[in-house]
Amino acid sequence: MESLKKYYIYLLIMLAVTFWGISYVWTKIVFEYYGPITIMFIRLSISSLLIHIIIRIKGLHEKIDKKDYLSFFIMSFFTPFCYFIGENFGLLYVSPTIAAVIIATIPVFAPILGFIAFREKVNFINALGFIISFLGVTIMILDTDLRFTASPLGVFLLLFAVISALINIVFLKKLTAKYSSITIISVQNFIGAVLFMTVFFIIDFQHFLTITPSISAIGSLLALAVFGSTLAFLFYTSAVRVLGIAKSAIFTNLIPVITTISALIILKESIEFSNILGMSIVILGLMLTQITSLKKHKKLKSFS
Repeated sequence: MESLKKYYIYLLIMLAVTFWGISYVWTKIVFEYYGPITIMFIRLSISSLLIHIIIRIKGLHEKIDKKDYLSFFIMSFFTPFCYFIGENFGLLYVSPTIAAVIIATIPVFAPILGFIAFREKVNFINALGFIISFLGVTIMILDTDLRFTASPLGVFLLLFAVISALINIVFLKKLTAKYSSITIISVQNFIGAVLFMTVFFIIDFQHFLTITPSISAIGSLLALAVFGSTLAFLFYTSAVRVLGIAKSAIFTNLIPVITTISALIILKESIEFSNILGMSIVILGLMLTQITSLKKHKKLKSFS
């Protein structure tokens, strides 16, 4: 029974990273009809409603302390609002593969953020992982003459998404001590939907009324909301509860690989050798930093 439960958890985390990996492709499909603001408003609104229903059915409602309102708002402003602005607008200019690889570097930057915000030690392996991952991203976005093969604007926007996610971690670290993951995700999605709604009605609403999307675009948009913004987070949270943060984080290294394969199959995107080489180097850097976290976790566990 225990082994069956473990296989079930591994299935959940593989589904989560698969949904996140294909999300970049689904977004590209929806881009044929809607812009990033419309996509995120609809995606987060549907996801927020679904998570609210789950919380009500399972009786998981938690009261938010008034003194935490500001922390929740700032966290939600950076993620999902700023994060998805950077990621989605960045996706307009670069391929899903490059976007997934740049976003995948968030765990590499996390130790540096830990040092700046919490004075946590950065060891040699963390620094080496950062350098290797940075090299991998450089290979993917520059040619042999050091010219951008990827859009500089697209790369800048994706790095903005990475920075937003890192700022989110600072507040997340504080709030996870008081609230469950589903409560935090619910609040983030709701505030994110409200923020995007404001921009949507100012910028995109008139254009939205004139569009007749294809069945493929509607299906992809629903998939982003149901699978990318709801089930993936719930599945990943369940896995973290059983496997721990360090072990679960290793699986996220598969996201760029899944994005590459799905872009190849669904979008018929051509994959160059530099993309494969750069992605492999980035994943190597990620593995180095996360294996260090895993060893640290095991060491602490042995003393408990």
